[in-house]
Amino acid sequence: MAKDKAKDKSGRKLIAQNKKARHDYLILDTYECGMVLTGTEVKSLRQGRASLVDGFAQLDGGEAWLHNVHIPEYAQGTWTNHSARRKRKLLLHRVEIEKLVHKTQESGHTLVPLALYFKDGRAKVEIALAKGKKEYDKRQTLREKQDRRESDRAISAARRRQRA
Repeated sequence: MAKDKAKDKSGRKLIAQNKKARHDYLILDTYECGMVLTGTEVKSLRQGRASLVDGFAQLDGGEAWLHNVHIPEYAQGTWTNHSARRKRKLLLHRVEIEKLVHKTQESGHTLVPLALYFKDGRAKVEIALAKGKKEYDKRQTLREKQDRRESDRAISAARRRQRA
């Protein structure tokens, strides 16, 4: 994706992505959530500034909260500016929250943010129910990725030779 973070076919304008989460966790299920934001947070996001690196979601009292997601202060903001790492409420259906409560109580399961984006003008976050990978799982995933890349190269090279 280009630096300008243009919209894709589904109308999503990507702001931030957590690529390390897909490496460190086995993604079991994903959910799209809205967020309760202040005005300066939305303006800062529209400038394409955010980081999901240390972020996680937590279920507390029948509500979902997003912690440690860094949305920097808006440069033109005044005394009404937000704090960069405050916890933000996630907007999910009650049934989804209840499902996630039961699933996260199993050992090793957690909620991690995968992507932060605008969809039809509204800020959304994609969270995933994930299970932590062991070191050997990470190595196996990398090996499979390299094997897939090498086979794709071999196939494309064979096709090029065939055309010539």
